[in-house]
Amino acid sequence: MVDREVTPASGALPDDWPARPEPILVRNRVGTFDWDLASGRVHLDRMALAILGLPPGGFSGRIADLARTGRVPRADSARLDALVARALKDGSESYGTYHRVRGNDGSLHWAYSQGHIERDAAGRPCRILGLLRDADAELALSDRPGESDGERRHQTSVVETTTAALAHARTVQDVIDFFQDARAVEHLGSDLLVLGLVESGRIHLVAEGPSEHFIPGTRYTRIDDNFPMSEVIRTMTPRFIESREEFARCYPWLWERIKDIGIASAAYLPLIAQAKPIGALGLLYREARGFSRQERNLFIALGSGLAQSIARAMLFDQEHDLAEGLQQSMLPRRIPDVPGAQIAVRYRSARLGRDIGGDWYDVIPLPGGRVGAVIGDVQGHDTHAAAVMGQLRIVLRAYATEGHSPATVMARASSFLHDLDTDRFATCTYAEADLSTGVVQLVRAGHIDPLLRHCDGTSRRLPVAGGLPLGLSAEFGRLDYPVTGVELDAGETLLLFTDGLVEQPGADLDEGVEQLSRLVAAGPEDPQELADRLCDMVEGRVGEDDMAVLLLRRQGAAGARPGGRLQQHIAPADPEALSAARHMIRTAVRAWGARDRSDDIELVADELATNALLHTDGAAVVTIRMLAGPERRLRVEVEDRSSALPRRREPGESGVSGRGLLLVDRLADVWGVEPRGGGKSVWCEFVLGGG
Repeated sequence: MVDREVTPASGALPDDWPARPEPILVRNRVGTFDWDLASGRVHLDRMALAILGLPPGGFSGRIADLARTGRVPRADSARLDALVARALKDGSESYGTYHRVRGNDGSLHWAYSQGHIERDAAGRPCRILGLLRDADAELALSDRPGESDGERRHQTSVVETTTAALAHARTVQDVIDFFQDARAVEHLGSDLLVLGLVESGRIHLVAEGPSEHFIPGTRYTRIDDNFPMSEVIRTMTPRFIESREEFARCYPWLWERIKDIGIASAAYLPLIAQAKPIGALGLLYREARGFSRQERNLFIALGSGLAQSIARAMLFDQEHDLAEGLQQSMLPRRIPDVPGAQIAVRYRSARLGRDIGGDWYDVIPLPGGRVGAVIGDVQGHDTHAAAVMGQLRIVLRAYATEGHSPATVMARASSFLHDLDTDRFATCTYAEADLSTGVVQLVRAGHIDPLLRHCDGTSRRLPVAGGLPLGLSAEFGRLDYPVTGVELDAGETLLLFTDGLVEQPGADLDEGVEQLSRLVAAGPEDPQELADRLCDMVEGRVGEDDMAVLLLRRQGAAGARPGGRLQQHIAPADPEALSAARHMIRTAVRAWGARDRSDDIELVADELATNALLHTDGAAVVTIRMLAGPERRLRVEVEDRSSALPRRREPGESGVSGRGLLLVDRLADVWGVEPRGGGKSVWCEFVLGGG
């Protein structure tokens, strides 16, 4: 500097010359702090408060409260804490680093913190005197002479490009796939890269590129090992290696194994989320290079963004695993084998969202060769929907197993859901199929109609009368559910499904059903293969709804039909109806070729019907039918409204009472009692000859 003589013309020196440190610091936007380590109290001057965006008097003076303000983002705060802790521990006199500060409007700005550590006579740190300055202006300029604007823009675009690419990553595997792609090194501007994630206290090397350079002993490493990736995770501070010599000096074991790859420099970045290290990224270069201050801070920003992407993906994976586990635990563990039927079920979660919903299916074996098939969908896509679904599935199964009619099963399930005091409703279809006769009783509660696939391969929508969704019908007092009866021939398939199978964004539901009908018609006969074909269709598109499907195919040769099914209702005081029932049984027995056992069948059926009328207060329903199967069997059922079960006993002294069930036991080949909701059904079967 050349001294210049001050002349009277140029004026005298200012009165406050030379200026005190305070105005110099203020005009250069530099604040100060004084941190007493023993008490944890810190003093921030007005400029330091302004840089942090805190109003005067708005800070309590405790270091713990400073972290709670959220002015320094968590990742930067964790890195700064680790840097200070390391300096205090290793005997350093000072430290300094760049970090971000969140403004009042939520925007992020750069600042630089620098501290001088004072120690007592024993060498223990007791106080930190430091500076905090606004660093936005200096980081906007390159600190490397000759660096072009294009190079600076390229460095900045590394962070932007990588952040944009990872914005679409939903799972940890998506993130790994990005870094395993050969284009990843192009995005990052490096020659090679390695990515490691912390798993169970170890570092798992999950990606390297653009091609694999596996080094034995590095797939899993300890956090306390002498590796650069271990060091940055341990200290939560970036590590920049600028030459081969530095690499060989600091990490001799690793250098001996990678020197032939041609690496000359590297930048290792800790990945910190919620103040905890979750992994590290290594960017390796074939040429020795120095890392400018701007580059280092860009890398820090890159590591912060990448850590947030991975943390978000980890959270998604955890939620997905939880949701999938909850969903699977609510669905039946296994589908029972049902004689006379082939059954296939499938569930697929949504491709978007939290992968959980209220769709369910169930298969309920019922007495007398019958089976209940359920498909349903609870409103919503969250754990609450899954929990409601699980309760509803169990209750509906219980009502069906008790022997209630399909309409009663649906009405009671609706009342149960309404009593849960939840804001959810559910749609449902319940089908009770008698596999011996092929008769199917269908009840629908606001659900989509099922499909029927015929033996010739054609498929059609099966119109089913319906009521309100479960929960809503109870709320509005409309618990009547009409029953639709259809016959399922041998070789035909009933297809029950939720709307996730046919709904597509922007498409009409009817179009989806028509497309499904064509797919079912062109698909394989085997229910398992057809179910797989339907799942392939769903997985090929993006949707926000899960899907459940149940296929029930009645076995047997196509065209094979049982002899028939006849039914007679008998009122308590109607002898003509009882006579008509006897006539029905006599006629059916002879028409179906059971003359050899006609007397036994007529006697047992009359005994069961008479007992029902004598020992109960209500009417009785007599049903006689032929069962399909390898042998010809005739079944007689007498249903009443009493829940009291009959018991076999010895005749009384008069010899009049007590012979009924003894007679049934002696004449029928097999007999039993089934609960039927509020009543019961006593049944017996007779094996017929070939006639």
